[in-house]
Amino acid sequence: MKRNQGLPPVVHIVGAGGLGRETLDALFALGRSAADLVLVDDHLSATELHNVRVCRPYEVTGGTFVVAIADPAVRRTLSKRMIGYGLAPTSVVHPSAVVAHDVRPSEGCLILANAFVSTGVRLAAHAQVLYNATVGHDSLVDEFVTLMPGATVSGNVTLNPDVTVGCNASVLQTLTIGPRTVVGAGAVVTRNQSADRVVVGVPAR
Repeated sequence: MKRNQGLPPVVHIVGAGGLGRETLDALFALGRSAADLVLVDDHLSATELHNVRVCRPYEVTGGTFVVAIADPAVRRTLSKRMIGYGLAPTSVVHPSAVVAHDVRPSEGCLILANAFVSTGVRLAAHAQVLYNATVGHDSLVDEFVTLMPGATVSGNVTLNPDVTVGCNASVLQTLTIGPRTVVGAGAVVTRNQSADRVVVGVPAR
């Protein structure tokens, strides 16, 4: 099959689980063909999925990659591994996502269908905004942050590296969440949170 003109080289989707297949959907929606894509997985026994070749990490042969795993620590480890194999990170933004004109997703970012990223938002490397998640104006989504489906981040929020905001959780305006903290599903964060915490409930504690 002929590759799409003007698009980057082969994209490796690291992780062939549910998020990997959702990333595959985004790439198909962007016009990529199966011939331009490779799934990379240590555990999947199949050699092909949805007509896309599946390989092991040590079998990659060059091109770009995006890590389709929600866990920030695992994503960080695998990103470093792929770079070590000579691949370059690339961002993937589903065409149905709404991304403000002044937002430039950094390398390795993943933004899925129906996500909304408002004006002035900074998306650092390998951040993920999954489907139906929203990020309010002037917020910082730092490196390896994960916004799970339906998460809501209000304006002027700072999410430090490796934060996870769970499904349908909310972070209210102007707050700061410390590195590696996890906001549980459905929680409402009403005050700043320090590093390495797990907070749940309404209000989140």
